[in-house]
Amino acid sequence: MAPTGSSAAPEELKLRIQRLIDSNPVLVFSKSFCPFCKKVKELFSAMDIDIHVVELDLLEEGSNMQNVLQEMTGQKTVPSVFVNKAHLGGCDKTVQVMRFLTLSEMLRDRLLYFFSLLRGGGGGGGFYCLQEAANLGRKVLVLDYVVPTPMGATWGLGGTCVNVGCIPKKLMHQAAILGQGLSDSRKFGWEFGEKVHHNWGKMKEAIQNYIGSLNWGYRVALRDKKVTYTNSYAEFLEAHKIKATNKRGKVTFHSAEKFIIATGERPRYLNIPGDKEYCITSDDLFSLSYCPKKTLVVGASYVALECAGFLCSLGLDVTVMVRSIFLRGFDQEMAGKVGAYMESHGVKFLKKYVPTKIEQLEAGTPGRLKVTARATTSTEVIDAEYNTVLIAVGRDACTKYIGLEKIGIHLNEKNGKILVDNEERSNVPYVFAIGDVIDGKPELTPVAIHAGKLLARRLYAGSTMKCDYVNICTTVFTPLEYGCCGLSEENAIALYGEEHIEVYHSMFWPLEWTVPGRTKNGCYGKVICAKLDHSRVVGFHVLGPNAGEITQGFGAAMKCGMTKDQLNSVIGIHPTCAEVFTTMETTKRSGVDISKKGGC
Repeated sequence: MAPTGSSAAPEELKLRIQRLIDSNPVLVFSKSFCPFCKKVKELFSAMDIDIHVVELDLLEEGSNMQNVLQEMTGQKTVPSVFVNKAHLGGCDKTVQVMRFLTLSEMLRDRLLYFFSLLRGGGGGGGFYCLQEAANLGRKVLVLDYVVPTPMGATWGLGGTCVNVGCIPKKLMHQAAILGQGLSDSRKFGWEFGEKVHHNWGKMKEAIQNYIGSLNWGYRVALRDKKVTYTNSYAEFLEAHKIKATNKRGKVTFHSAEKFIIATGERPRYLNIPGDKEYCITSDDLFSLSYCPKKTLVVGASYVALECAGFLCSLGLDVTVMVRSIFLRGFDQEMAGKVGAYMESHGVKFLKKYVPTKIEQLEAGTPGRLKVTARATTSTEVIDAEYNTVLIAVGRDACTKYIGLEKIGIHLNEKNGKILVDNEERSNVPYVFAIGDVIDGKPELTPVAIHAGKLLARRLYAGSTMKCDYVNICTTVFTPLEYGCCGLSEENAIALYGEEHIEVYHSMFWPLEWTVPGRTKNGCYGKVICAKLDHSRVVGFHVLGPNAGEITQGFGAAMKCGMTKDQLNSVIGIHPTCAEVFTTMETTKRSGVDISKKGGC
């Protein structure tokens, strides 16, 4: 028997063990007489993999080292196998992993099959998380596969934001802004022919070329970080193991220490006759090869209103069918003003209606569609014809069909989103999730990116910093942009009580709008203050041009706890739209008319 005495403290043994883990690609803590340990060592030997073995029964401090190992890993027995600094497990787990490897994989890159992170989605959150993990020396595999839309649209790396979300949406919004600028420019002395025509195909091609360059940039970044990228659909088989299927049907199997799920969301359909056969979603719109012409947008989400806004501003006939309210989840006063501005600038609204059937009258690009809809407040049924129907009624988390039930991941039963703690960890300790797929967090790409980076640093760099999901800025890029940060007025009242908040507000007229004579009282801003907390600003809202640029800076101030007195002490930049927030004196409670009477 080996001696059982020990002179080293547990802290010293832990440090010694950690040094062994850090300095050996494959490390096996073993006992020379143990048949399970022999099996693992013979397995590595048969595969010609060099390993470092620590025979605990032959060391004076072996027994205490085993106790420290148990504290570090939760595993009491040997063998205890570490690969690339990650704890793989014991005999059964090691054999289980090896069973799914091919000799060609082993010879191509020894130990490639032990990945620290696996993810199923090419979006920003997961991308930056895995990139940060790679920077910290971890072996990373990215599994990304876009299931084509019913209309056949698909795309490359970058996720929703790059391909079918923020980027193309903002660029088409910019195309609409330029059209308005052309009209305004005549009043500033620019002279050109009366006939102005927008070329959808040319705009679409330019935007898609730019997106293609971003897709390539993502590929290059992965290659530079030595991240293995596979265009395959991933699904869990059992603990620590997934199956990946590429578009040709080839199947591979992978095991990992940790998994990051960043699969995002996809547009929801209506589940009525003809919706998937004849309608498009935002996943199709931005790469649409033809001008959609007369368009019905179904829904009043931010996606619906943004798309309706730029389509109308490009000169198309656009109608929005609204079931209940605009911009659910946003401040409803601001949402109402967004809708009113759009309606006064050419967008038509069918309020309190829902579609029940879509029929094709004529095929084409575009063709002709017949939409049957019913009123939500009566028995009225209406029919109308459109060239294109765009569905934008919300998005569903991509958590089905990826095997989460096989490893026991807990989901919110109502929305299918993954339940995580404040460190983005699911109920399964080795599975994390970030981005739109997690429950109760803002569905915004910058949020996913920030959370992903911090997660990687906590996992592999000893950081303790968590993502702060409070006071996150966002902007809705409707024709008149709406930016906000913090609480809506409704939520502030619910949280503090109406008597304990003060709302300061003002109309404003951008100087750029004065010469062309654009809407005098369309732009609006308000700040919501908590009276019992030194009038701290808890909600910021602006409706006007460049709302996103305005909101970003005030969001930083809110992170620092900005109060109304501090906001009043700031000297505004004149003449700008943002300066209105430094001079707000009128409260809603006062009832004073805030209509803009004169110029800037």
